[in-house]
Amino acid sequence: MLADSFETYKSNIRLVILFSIPFIIAFLIPLIAVHDAYVSAGGIFLRTANLFHNPTPLGLSIIAIAEFFSLLFISLAFVLISLIVKSKRTHVRIGQMAFKEIEKNISKVFVVLLIYTFILLLANIVGYYLGYEALFTIVVGIAGIIPIFYVPSAIVVDGKSISRAVKESVKLIAQEPQYFIIWIISAIVVIFIADFASILGSIAILGPLTGTVVSEYLVLILNSLFILPYFIIFIAEAYMKKFKLLKH
Repeated sequence: MLADSFETYKSNIRLVILFSIPFIIAFLIPLIAVHDAYVSAGGIFLRTANLFHNPTPLGLSIIAIAEFFSLLFISLAFVLISLIVKSKRTHVRIGQMAFKEIEKNISKVFVVLLIYTFILLLANIVGYYLGYEALFTIVVGIAGIIPIFYVPSAIVVDGKSISRAVKESVKLIAQEPQYFIIWIISAIVVIFIADFASILGSIAILGPLTGTVVSEYLVLILNSLFILPYFIIFIAEAYMKKFKLLKH
């Protein structure tokens, strides 16, 4: 599966990079708009402790708006990149599919990501008051991925409704959990290697202080344009394995 995904990724690298631009926009929106946002391991995070101590209507509104548009661009990227796999497997050109029901697909993926983000926020709040903010959020976050793992692929490939896509995701993971496990482990390892290598390289070239800061944004770009798109392709390829004809 890793090899199949890489082959799809490599043979469509120009489209992958083009369709991944919304990821960069999505990550930059909260970074620019929200004062308490910071970069770490190729992602954007909020300093929630500051939000709990000094919440203001204006500050919360800015965060909500930034999160809204960020998720919208992430949804766009998910749909477009999933189309690459669908095009390869169905032999239908992306140009013919790109605008066909794309708005509906993006809105479905957006709703799913919005619900998932809200669940993470609740877990973050509960974990903060319990004193286990990071651990509780990570556990809930990983558990929450399971029912939505294949949802974008089910929506883009099969045009399923959100509820049917969630059921399909749970069923496929229950039947063949190895793809989910491989995805989780591989993503963690690749992001860790990219983060570690960029830190060492940036420090060696620019020095400890400047190099550390630069490396954070370098990993963000690598994650947006190359790492995350590959793992979205992996999900779509794994989803396509459900079709018996494609398995053989």
